Amino acid sequence: MNNDDARRTLLGPMLVRDKHAAKGQSTYDQRLLELGADHDWLHADPWRVLRIQSEFVAGFDALAELPPAVTVFGSARTKPEEPYYALGEQLGAAITNAGYAVITGGGPGLMEATNKGALEAGGRSIGLGIELPHEQGINDYVDMGLNFRYFFARKTMFLKYSQAFVCLPGGLGTLDELFEVLCMVQTGKVTNYPIVLLGTSFWEPMVQWLQHTLVAEGMISEGDMDLFLVTDSVEDAVAHIQRVHQQMPLFSSDAQ
Repeated sequence: MNNDDARRTLLGPMLVRDKHAAKGQSTYDQRLLELGADHDWLHADPWRVLRIQSEFVAGFDALAELPPAVTVFGSARTKPEEPYYALGEQLGAAITNAGYAVITGGGPGLMEATNKGALEAGGRSIGLGIELPHEQGINDYVDMGLNFRYFFARKTMFLKYSQAFVCLPGGLGTLDELFEVLCMVQTGKVTNYPIVLLGTSFWEPMVQWLQHTLVAEGMISEGDMDLFLVTDSVEDAVAHIQRVHQQMPLFSSDAQ
C-alpha cells in the first residue's frame, strides 16, 4: 500500500479538487460486491466495515452545517452547447437565489451545469462524487467536493442533507436516484420533500407508463403520482419547492 492509499484508508471520502484518480482499475464497490473477489484486498471483510464506516463519518462531518439544500440529479453526458446544459445553469442560479445550497453528483454534464449556475450566482455549490472506473472527477464548479467509494453511503448523504430534489434529464444513474427518492418518500422513510422532474418532453413518456401501467395494474396507488411535479419552467420548479416548504413546520417562520 502506498502513501496515497494509506491516506485514503484513514480519511474516508476525500475532499477533492483534483482529477488524479487512476483509470481502469476496479472500484471499491466492485471489490465489495464481486463473487470470488480477491480476499487479500484489505485482508478481510471486517476491515471493509471500517472503511464503510469512515465514509459515513466523514460525510456527516463535512455536511453537518450545510444550510437547507436542493439536490439536482441529471446526465453526466450532456455537452455545454446543448440546451439542457443552459437549463441546468438557470436552475442552479434560481435555487441559489431562493436561498438554498445546491447539491449534485459532482460530475460533468448537467451536474456541472447546475454547480456552475449556483457558484456563479454566489451560492453554496456541493458535489458528492463517486469512484467509477472511467470517472472524470469532481467538476470545477463546486466549493465542497466529496468523492465516495460506495454508492449507498453517497445516496445516504443526498437523502439526509437535501430538502428537495430536482431531476433533469438523465440516464440510468439519474433514474436510479429518482426512484430511490420516490421509494423512500412513498414508504415514509424520509420526509415528504418536494420532487420535481424538469423537462416535460423527456419525462412525460415515463409518467405515462407509470400512470397507464403501474397505476392501472395496481402496482402503485393513484396518490403516488402526486409525489412529483413535472414542468418545463425553472421558476415553477423553485416556486413549487418554496410552496411545499412553507407548509412544513421545519421551514415555518416560528420553527425553532
